[in-house]
Amino acid sequence: MKWIKIICVFLLVYVTIAGFLFDVPALPILNEAIRVLFFHVPMWFTMIFLLFISAINSYYYISKGRINYDIKSNEYANVGVFFGMLGIISGMLWAKFTWGTYWTNDPKLNGSALGLLIYFSYFVLRGSVKDELKKAKISSVYNIFAFAMLIPLIFILPRMTDSLHPGNGGNPGFNVYDMNSQLRVVFYPSVIGFILFGIWITNIRVRIKFLNK
Repeated sequence: MKWIKIICVFLLVYVTIAGFLFDVPALPILNEAIRVLFFHVPMWFTMIFLLFISAINSYYYISKGRINYDIKSNEYANVGVFFGMLGIISGMLWAKFTWGTYWTNDPKLNGSALGLLIYFSYFVLRGSVKDELKKAKISSVYNIFAFAMLIPLIFILPRMTDSLHPGNGGNPGFNVYDMNSQLRVVFYPSVIGFILFGIWITNIRVRIKFLNK
């Protein structure tokens, strides 16, 4: 994991410096607030990636019955939801500067909040079962269905109705207007950097759990 730490630190330092110093396109309404893009969207990408890995480990636990898969699944979910919360908070701050309010009745906002609530229920479920094997089995099944419900809530349903977010409701996302070359040189390294950061944190948490076993 050493190479992950090195690349992660390099990318995040680059994004932090470049995100505030590089020029950004002067888009109406967004203006300088568009710099939040370098942190808000990569956090959501990181959440999706980590929760996907969590669901994969849940599947492996159901298939092979090894407790180490359940531990990994739980820790990936923990860190994934943490990044999801950061995504919600950064999005609320961005919304205040661009839409004039911290929260609107936007399908993507509501879907994201509902998706996180589904995962909060996952942690409540794990905490309510004392038997380790029973806990692992029940939560693994729930985790797979939780991820299956998260994807439509965030990516499918918002595209079927009007939304303030780019890429939804007929508003194209990541096109020349939304994502030009000025933004890409910071945005894509940010996505990679935050994903690696999430993997790094999760790996540390998993190792601690294994040491305490």
